[in-house]
Amino acid sequence: MPRLGRVKHSASTLLDSLDRRLLARSAHIRPTGVDRSLLIASKLANHSVLWMGVAAGLAATGGTNRRAAVRGALAVAGASALANGVAKPVFPRRRPPPDSVPFVRRLVRRPESSSFPSGHAATAAAFATAVAIESPKAGLVVAPVAAAVAYSRVHIGVHWPSDVVVGAALGVGVALATRRWWAVRIEEPASIGGSVEVAALPQGRGLVVLLNAGAGSDDDSLTTELRERLPAATFVELDTERDIIEQIHAGIDSTDAEALGIVGGDGSVLAAAGIAIERGLPLAVFPGGTLNHFARDVGVTDVAATTEALEAGSAVLIDIAEVHVDGHTAELFLNTSSLGGYPDSVRLREKWAPRFGKWPAAAVAMVRVLASAQPLYARIDGTEHAIWMLFVGNGRYSPVDKVPMSRPDLHKGALDVRYIRADTRLSRLRLVVDALAGTLGNSKVYVQQFVSKIDIEIDGAEVALATDGEVPRAGRTFRFASRPGALRVYRTP
Repeated sequence: MPRLGRVKHSASTLLDSLDRRLLARSAHIRPTGVDRSLLIASKLANHSVLWMGVAAGLAATGGTNRRAAVRGALAVAGASALANGVAKPVFPRRRPPPDSVPFVRRLVRRPESSSFPSGHAATAAAFATAVAIESPKAGLVVAPVAAAVAYSRVHIGVHWPSDVVVGAALGVGVALATRRWWAVRIEEPASIGGSVEVAALPQGRGLVVLLNAGAGSDDDSLTTELRERLPAATFVELDTERDIIEQIHAGIDSTDAEALGIVGGDGSVLAAAGIAIERGLPLAVFPGGTLNHFARDVGVTDVAATTEALEAGSAVLIDIAEVHVDGHTAELFLNTSSLGGYPDSVRLREKWAPRFGKWPAAAVAMVRVLASAQPLYARIDGTEHAIWMLFVGNGRYSPVDKVPMSRPDLHKGALDVRYIRADTRLSRLRLVVDALAGTLGNSKVYVQQFVSKIDIEIDGAEVALATDGEVPRAGRTFRFASRPGALRVYRTP
């Protein structure tokens, strides 16, 4: 026998011997009530039913846990396909003999597929790892359950220990690989501009607080807390059936306002920010809407911290962006603006997000829109292009080589411009392949750049413009520009 063959045979013999010894030690563990629990856990994990149930529970709590549930479900699907659909047929192995463990532990119907690797261990490790990537706290809860499921396959005698080890390693690898095409959202606030002194407003004296009842939050506790913390402030309840801008101006004119406050979501904050800049007033943001992206990125999600900043007269400078449509007066946006199929994908995302979660809904919406979209023929800063859609972010979004997930910078006077080219062969298919492979950064159809301004001229009919999730108007010429440090927001440094 050649030397290499002898080495492989020796390694195989050693592994087989170790597997048998470890399985024998497991079989000789004294019977306890844990035996039944492990048997139940193993059965519940059949076809990943256990993990889908846990994912549903996590998703119901929303936020980070919902993202953890989606990543976990995707990792389970990938690990199951790789372990059961690829590895088992390629590396067939007999399962341990039925009499390897006591009768009380045995399954009535033993699986007939290859023993190597353990699909249960692969999906358990994939789910626990993926959940931990998004939510370490949830991962700590799930990990012991995943470990119990993985070990249970040895305990009940349907897998060799090495099957479980390799399966678990495969599952961890699949979960980690999801980060290549789906980045983890950074929860930390964005890097913002320098501090600036503004009027100190003890107990809210000189502050006009706008309350938008239609912002999307039905929780009155925020308003109650604000009235208690800011008893000297003037509160104006906005009527969504009337012109919001006129009501804001009227509220400011009704008192000697030194600052403007807003309780609402991104749309409400945008309206208040425009008027705050126009009237030369600093802005106090109290997030109370369905979407509070701007407040989260600026780091003003805590009512107590914002009221402390009001007391101290402490504020920071924030970049905003504007867009001129067909030469009309500039329209501001705080987060993002877009052309082409992107506005349609935003509508679908908002429709499906409550059921599936934001990012899965965004991915499905993007595919759906791209499948039926027509190319836009446009001149981008004078250069002709055919594009499917164009995205413009206020500030720098991250990652640059994947779908944007978070905004690490809001103070460098930059617009994050991204567009999908339609003038390359099989551009839609190539986009999907590059996105799944995590290679958008090198893709010929995905263009990303940082600029301070950009001009877009559409050849043909008017196209819809979306700003901060809304679709205010359509046009043919669009000039986007950053306005560095244009907005003063109350926040402690």
